Amino acid sequence: MTDAAIAPTEVTLSDRAVKRVARILSKEPDGTVLRIAVAGGGCSGFQYEYNLVQETPTDDDLVLSRDGATVLIDSMSVEFMGGAEIDYVDDLIGQSFQIKNPNAVASCGCGTSFAV
Repeated sequence: MTDAAIAPTEVTLSDRAVKRVARILSKEPDGTVLRIAVAGGGCSGFQYEYNLVQETPTDDDLVLSRDGATVLIDSMSVEFMGGAEIDYVDDLIGQSFQIKNPNAVASCGCGTSFAV
């Protein structure tokens, strides 16, 4: 599959995000993964939630696993995040995970909430 033909339910991790997630998980107990979810709230209507959890994927989870980084996203959240890229940014303003979501029509300045 080429980048031009990304499936609507596909979510990708940038190389920077993979490295940061792997580094975070390496300091946690075995079996810990990063769960990303979309929840109602935030200043734009929806917000991303990031949680370190010790759980195995369910049948409806999207599992992104590469180079020591494992991210789980539930199927309801994937509906809002399809085609998105999860990135990690480290700049003068600060460090954060940022989701480049093609489904978002608006987002707040902090980048953690969005509208569809």
